[in-house]
Amino acid sequence: MADRRTVWLFDLDNTLHNAGASAFRYFDGAMNRYIEEHLQVSPDEADRLRADYWHRYGSTLLGLIRHHGVRPSHFVRHTHAFPGLERELVGHPHDLAALRRLTGRKIVLTNAGRDYALRVLKALRLDGLFDEVIGIEQMRLFGQIRPKPDARMFKALAARLGVHPSRCVLVEDTLLHQRSARSVGMRTVWMQRWVKHHAHGPEVGVYLHRRPPYVCARIKTLQQLRRLP
Repeated sequence: MADRRTVWLFDLDNTLHNAGASAFRYFDGAMNRYIEEHLQVSPDEADRLRADYWHRYGSTLLGLIRHHGVRPSHFVRHTHAFPGLERELVGHPHDLAALRRLTGRKIVLTNAGRDYALRVLKALRLDGLFDEVIGIEQMRLFGQIRPKPDARMFKALAARLGVHPSRCVLVEDTLLHQRSARSVGMRTVWMQRWVKHHAHGPEVGVYLHRRPPYVCARIKTLQQLRRLP
């Protein structure tokens, strides 16, 4: 699957680290508090909106932008502070070596904020292994936030990187994002390492033993990427 012209697009949470055991719990609470305060709704309604927008749009922020005019920078600043993040992160000890051996360009593409992503990578000692880190603030088209799973964003990203989408491989835990990436010609890899016990949002209860037609391969470790056909 890979050669030096391959562009690897890595999700961050529940792909490069076990966010289900750390970050997702924090983000749920932080986003609920943000929605409750800035939309002036009850705690139950804030929780409902957060989950509903994530399921409908693949990103709570996108729903808040579309329906409530929330500014992305304001949302990220108030929901991504995460005190004590570094102490809670759970990664995998072999990922560092696996990423170093992987040929091609490597990019982190996350619907979380870029500063948060940089903190996670540094704490996991994965900083310096990626050519670029793209957070939700950088996923823009015509001045509008277009995060995963927006197919237009995937096509525009490939064009900006100077490659055909078929040269890109999205490594993700979220099936909705993979389906969109595959629709524009990208190859897709379903990272299942933490989905079974630490799934969150749309991936809760997903059946791991199937391979949907838009998923090119399933893996449980990053080491397996080098052995994919």
